[in-house]
Amino acid sequence: MLRFAWRNLWRNTRRTGITLAAVLLNTAILIIFYGLNEGLIQNMVRNSTQLVVGEAQAHAPGYLEDRSFYKSLDRPEERVKAMEAAGVGAAPRSFGYGLVSVGSKSAGAVFWGIDPSRERAVLDLPRHVMQGRFLADRPERGAVLGRKLARSLNAEVGSEIIVVVQAADGSLGNELYTVTGILKSAGEAIDRGAVMLHRSDFEALFVSGGRVHEIVLNAKGRVPMEELAGKARALMPGADVKTWRQLLPLLSDMLRIMDGALAVFGAIFFLAGGLGVMNTMLMATYERIREIGIQKALGATPLRIVAGVTAEALVLALAATAGGALLGLACTYYLKTVGIDTTSFAGEFTFSGMAFDPVWHAVLRLKVVVLPVVIMWVTCTLAALYPAVLAARLDPVRAIHHT
Repeated sequence: MLRFAWRNLWRNTRRTGITLAAVLLNTAILIIFYGLNEGLIQNMVRNSTQLVVGEAQAHAPGYLEDRSFYKSLDRPEERVKAMEAAGVGAAPRSFGYGLVSVGSKSAGAVFWGIDPSRERAVLDLPRHVMQGRFLADRPERGAVLGRKLARSLNAEVGSEIIVVVQAADGSLGNELYTVTGILKSAGEAIDRGAVMLHRSDFEALFVSGGRVHEIVLNAKGRVPMEELAGKARALMPGADVKTWRQLLPLLSDMLRIMDGALAVFGAIFFLAGGLGVMNTMLMATYERIREIGIQKALGATPLRIVAGVTAEALVLALAATAGGALLGLACTYYLKTVGIDTTSFAGEFTFSGMAFDPVWHAVLRLKVVVLPVVIMWVTCTLAALYPAVLAARLDPVRAIHHT
């Protein structure tokens, strides 16, 4: 049946060739688009979870409402070790506000007190350095600045910065630090105002008494997000635990919108491919009305006629999607390797406070290739059912005398 279907398709070479090319291009475009969409989503999720925010965070109740210096987590070291024992990376952070200056330049800043060794183990931020290096594991009175803050202060690696803050005990804290590194773009808030200090240097500057305002949690995908949050709530009673989707609701909503847009985009292309195949099968059936009538007169059942027409559509879809898959794979592999540099037309892209890689890379997964191909098979086969049913219902006597 498949052999006869292939021969029947090429009775009209031009029509079959045009339909074949249309389905082939539809399939290739869908594979490329799915790969780019997966790459964009992966980039967004990676930058939000693996760079700064983590997969979940724990704070003192009410801290996120006003970010008060005095709303801190109790027993932070005990909580961190409990999460580490459960196989979840945890990095404590402290935050304070003050002024930083270099020469005659000064600016307001958010000071981060971090544990560099735990940050390295949990997140990619310590490797996200544009110039210099990240903080050492031991305190050395060093500071890492956000990219735009360093530019506004004319600070470079090796520059000395003067810091003035109000300490927790009401005194005026001021210290001198050396810039050890400048971060790449990591989000508007970090780029414009972050000054990262070793946790010990932060405690000495703010007289913080070991206050910890945030514990970043990251299992690097080994544990489902909701399961991780549930585990954190059980191991850190009294803490306000939120997943990254709750912490970045705009980004979460954007990902859902992208999923919906992808479904609509795909539906349009599948519909176009299906209509093309339906038109081809309708024309082919119309041209072979007398032939179909003879088949029915010789004993061909309606099911046999339907099977013959749908077999033609399936063969057409198989040939077209094979070529489309090869073309789509080649283009997606190129976009995975080289990517699209968006800086020339979009500049630096940030959303919900997060910065994203300006080079847009596609992702090549089995799902990216298989999903468009299989759905195109199904769509083309279903599209052929209408002309197949019309052919099966033909009256053999009238069909034989059709001219």
